[in-house]
Amino acid sequence: MAQAQKKTVKEMPGKKPTQKLGKLLLDQGSITKDQLMIGLREQQNSNKLLGAILIDLGFVTDAIIRDALSQYTGQRSVDLSQAVLDAESVKMIDQELARRHVILPLSYDKQEHHLTLAMGDTFNIVALDQVRAQHGGNLKITPILASQEEIVRSIEQFYGFDLSIDGILHEIETGELDFDSLQEDDSGYSHPMVRLVNALLADAVQQGASDIHFEPEEAFLRIRYRVDGVLRQVRSLHKSYWPAMVVRLKIMSDMDIAESRVPQDGRISLSLVGRQIDFRVASQPTTHGENIVLRILDKKKGIVPMDKLGLTDDNLSLLQLMLARPEGVILVTGPTGSGKTTTLYSVLNHLNTEAVNIMTMEDPVEYPLPMIRQSSVNEAIQMGFGEGIRSMMRQDPDIILIGEIRDSVTAEMAMRAAMTGHQVFSTLHTNSAIGAIPRLLDIGIVPELLASNLIGIISQRLVRKLCNDCKQEATPTEVEYKLLGLDKDKKSVKIFHPQGCPSCDYHGYRGRMSIIEILKISGDMDDMIARRASTREMLSLAFSEGYMPIAEDACRRVLEGITSLDEVSRVVDLTERLSGGN
Repeated sequence: MAQAQKKTVKEMPGKKPTQKLGKLLLDQGSITKDQLMIGLREQQNSNKLLGAILIDLGFVTDAIIRDALSQYTGQRSVDLSQAVLDAESVKMIDQELARRHVILPLSYDKQEHHLTLAMGDTFNIVALDQVRAQHGGNLKITPILASQEEIVRSIEQFYGFDLSIDGILHEIETGELDFDSLQEDDSGYSHPMVRLVNALLADAVQQGASDIHFEPEEAFLRIRYRVDGVLRQVRSLHKSYWPAMVVRLKIMSDMDIAESRVPQDGRISLSLVGRQIDFRVASQPTTHGENIVLRILDKKKGIVPMDKLGLTDDNLSLLQLMLARPEGVILVTGPTGSGKTTTLYSVLNHLNTEAVNIMTMEDPVEYPLPMIRQSSVNEAIQMGFGEGIRSMMRQDPDIILIGEIRDSVTAEMAMRAAMTGHQVFSTLHTNSAIGAIPRLLDIGIVPELLASNLIGIISQRLVRKLCNDCKQEATPTEVEYKLLGLDKDKKSVKIFHPQGCPSCDYHGYRGRMSIIEILKISGDMDDMIARRASTREMLSLAFSEGYMPIAEDACRRVLEGITSLDEVSRVVDLTERLSGGN
């Protein structure tokens, strides 16, 4: 740590230091003026640096110095007390090298040959060169600042035990489980069940899963990951493993370990693959024991720039035109798991500046965003969406996000918020953009109120992307030509089918993308809504104004070779195109 401090007094490329470490700690309130003077006096009589002296004197912790240095240099830092490592990353650096340079591998990306490394001194060129030399010299390394004390403790913790799932299972099979030690925070990785649960969480994040399912059956425990929207079974364990795993998961998520008869909710926050990742945990009593599902909330994947949502140029321009309206309601529709929250968060992130006050009411808050005031629905204190909106209206908001419009009270409050000069964003469960209008009317919204306040509706789905390493080119069949809306005489058209290879774990797909339709509410559409026109009439008007249905966007993606026709047909109804319909 002392070496790290010495380096940080030098100017960083592109970032000029503005404060010395002592003044920064003083301004933060981490130390008093008297403590700083004592530290400086001690520094005159030793060759140690100020940070190390302040730690030795007990005025600050190693973690405080770590965070101060992170702020001072503008570098990322990590709290290793909440970190979970995977077996692959630990194998990248041997224990002797880790001890000598006080470094710890956090995560390793095989495809990119990229290692994230926790270091007490991120400017230690010798350590970085030696790590690269062990792997052919072409290894990409991202150093992250960490407390030297935490690194030393973590080396003892992670290198002392097997971290692979198979190795941990073998260890459990050959030993006895001590349930009591699961509840002791200091037991750490000494208990194999702690390592097993952490290894499963790390493995799921590495595989890009969105959910982890622990499903007890009569004689075994099934573990499944939801990857790219599809559940995959990854493990089957003997039923004797499950009681200890339940205890560990409940302790991590602050649930009541003594209660197994009622559903419970909790949350876990861990440092995985070099970044902070949250898990939303839900338990449900079933015939064979408690079923537990974890939703993985990865901010890196959950919040993407608006221009990375995969919109066509026309749709992106249309969305930006809708966002330019100072007041009104914009809805995002689609089934559960269709990426509605990601789209809304991306839009909010785009609008998030110091000039506006953005407030949200969600169920629950999934991704914390800077400068945005986020609140969760709490039925226990009768704080639903309706009550939450009323409360937010007294907080001088410019933009309001409502997690979901479920009833007439929430819908009416959203419309009235728009009437009073606010931009309002929300989600609704309908199958199409045009379907949101009759849905809101059915809920009980007065047509005149809806017509004057609705800006536009976005409808979307998520489809899996073909693996670029193994997708196979093919000529469309006659039926496929019709589904794609093409003339069968166009023999040059090619589409692709999934195959399967090691890169995609033999599934043929890797990653997901959104397909979207946007309906902008024009003056003529307002008139139709006000007089309760039929859906067919409104759809006819929308087409005349340039509306492109989601099926068109889906087929465009197929023709671009990004996804397959089978995958698109799984989430979008293309059968009307066989009869020549829109």
